[in-house]
Amino acid sequence: MRLYHVNDLAAMNLLEQPRSVATPASHSSAISVEGLDFYYGNAHILKNIDLEIPENQVTAFIGPSGCGKSTLLRCLNRMNDEIPSSRVASGRILLRGQDIHGPRVDVVKLRHEVGMVFQKSNVFPRSIFDNVAYGLRVRGERNPKIIAQRVEESLRQAALWDEVKDRLHESGFGLSGGQQQRLCIARTIAVKPNIILMDEPCSALDPIATLKVEELIWDLRSQFTFIVVTHSMQQASRISDRTAFFYMGEVIEYDDTRKMFTNPREKRTEEYISGRFG
Repeated sequence: MRLYHVNDLAAMNLLEQPRSVATPASHSSAISVEGLDFYYGNAHILKNIDLEIPENQVTAFIGPSGCGKSTLLRCLNRMNDEIPSSRVASGRILLRGQDIHGPRVDVVKLRHEVGMVFQKSNVFPRSIFDNVAYGLRVRGERNPKIIAQRVEESLRQAALWDEVKDRLHESGFGLSGGQQQRLCIARTIAVKPNIILMDEPCSALDPIATLKVEELIWDLRSQFTFIVVTHSMQQASRISDRTAFFYMGEVIEYDDTRKMFTNPREKRTEEYISGRFG
């Protein structure tokens, strides 16, 4: 197998569909991670992580399997609290200046503000309408008109309305894989989070469905902050403003995506994105 130098990536269309990238200085931070050390039992998974995630941009986490990127993603809305023996040993995660592990933090409200879309679409065993309305009802919304309005708005934002408007009361399981993933995105945005976490959202999708989800992420970035874990270098280059490269529990490099993919500072970054390991 031929090993490519990082400067060959543009010729390989790895940087296809170039988009204008805002500079970090023009965006305030949605989340700040400061000196985070995280453990599963005695296993030191994340090591002294420092990251500033800008608002209304797409940030990609890349790196080989087991490097800690999905673990950090789950730290950002405390999903790891559900795992016995998991713990933050030091450091903190700030959401608009508030430590998300503070004693007064309501974890349920945190997860409403920091939504999550999983690798496999987790459609509920109910109608398309009720899938999207679920979070609204959990939050106490009882007005049918408001619920119906938010369901339609969310399905439109997820570029799914035109495909399902005549079958809203059919089971969500009747949708294709790509439609199911967009349904999950609609359900997430229905409760109007500020931040949306995505863990390999396209790994089980075909290329056409993947493109639709990627276009959706890019179109919604003016309304939401996205943090996306992906193993696809092509996907990271297409959808993200900034990219963090993880290796062995550390952030090796964090920079504007185009800069990282064309002129990385670190040798390990170059070796990973050019396919020499991973």
